[in-house]
Amino acid sequence: MDTKRWVVAGLGNPGRSYANTRHNAGYMVVDELAARHGGAWRRRKRAEEAEIRLDGVSVVLVKPTTFMNDSGRALVAYSGDRLLVVHDDLDLPAGTVRVKLGGGAGGHNGLRSVIGNIGERFARVRVGIGRPPDGVEVIDYVLGRMDGVVRKTIPRAADAAEAVIEEGPEAAMNRFNVRRNQEG
Repeated sequence: MDTKRWVVAGLGNPGRSYANTRHNAGYMVVDELAARHGGAWRRRKRAEEAEIRLDGVSVVLVKPTTFMNDSGRALVAYSGDRLLVVHDDLDLPAGTVRVKLGGGAGGHNGLRSVIGNIGERFARVRVGIGRPPDGVEVIDYVLGRMDGVVRKTIPRAADAAEAVIEEGPEAAMNRFNVRRNQEG
């Protein structure tokens, strides 16, 4: 068994004004994991961290405090670990969860920063927030208040993160990237 620790980084923006926005779905997922597994948050230089154990594996939950567009700068400190990044995704329908290995940024500035700082080789849990309605700018939409459909997805996204660590990314993709599993 590989004993190398996992780092689960939830992307978002620090501060109360961003707390319940669609763009902070990643923060909400790692908060859910900390609550489930008794993790206590503490401040670090460019992030907040909470340590937990999952299936005997050491896991560090991370919320970069560098703001979304500079998330990669905070994650450089974890580049020697197995990394799982949890983030909102405009290209997935609201309420959808998907697991992915590698790939590009897809227009997501937080992912662009992570990739620019540490490369593309990391697992992802994508939390679908859907596209903004006609006439609403993307920035206003992602920084807008999270709706109930997306909020209900947070526990399922936490389940997906647990599956990546406990079962491996490929098994988690097989389990979570199936349409029928998104409805439950």
